[in-house]
Amino acid sequence: MDGKPKTNYGLLLDKKLAELDKSGERPTLLLHACCAPCSSHTLTVLDKYFRITLYFCNPNIAPEEEYIFRLNELKRLVREMGLDITVIEEAYDPAPFYELAKGLEDLPERGERCKKCIGYRLRKAGEKARELGCDYFTTTLTISPHKDCTFINEFGGSLHSEVGVPYLFSDFKKHEGYKHSIELSRQYNLYRQNYCGCVFSKKAVSR
Repeated sequence: MDGKPKTNYGLLLDKKLAELDKSGERPTLLLHACCAPCSSHTLTVLDKYFRITLYFCNPNIAPEEEYIFRLNELKRLVREMGLDITVIEEAYDPAPFYELAKGLEDLPERGERCKKCIGYRLRKAGEKARELGCDYFTTTLTISPHKDCTFINEFGGSLHSEVGVPYLFSDFKKHEGYKHSIELSRQYNLYRQNYCGCVFSKKAVSR
């Protein structure tokens, strides 16, 4: 332990939303989405405060049929929630993921392979936010209890100087966010996958 106080990223988000509520501003946000279930609660939190563009960029997902199905579930969720949100996606291309996963195939979830994968997707989201001229970017990934929230936020925050777009810090698990995402998944009959997305995580849950 290095004695460094743990940052409360949920509180940082609460403060930012309170600032926006007080100012009446509604800036643009590029929101990286990993799947519909993780997006469900996140959208209920953010839609009031931001003009959102959802960005589906997940080269870790395999096979291609799974990628397309998760993408279509995300689009269906947005339609059925009645949200005025555009969903943009990257064409399916798993090559970047397999390149970064070389030598890390047997590591468990939350290990170095996952960090490299999340880092890749966050960077792509930051670059897309810059391309679209968005005011902020962030990801739905912090709602998952299986992901390292501190790593996600620290890496996302570090990209500000690189991409020129501020990262919106978050911990969407706060205020029972993960529980709410399960409830919304039931309400909208969403497909809840039993593995993160990559062939290595799928192999791990099948053991």
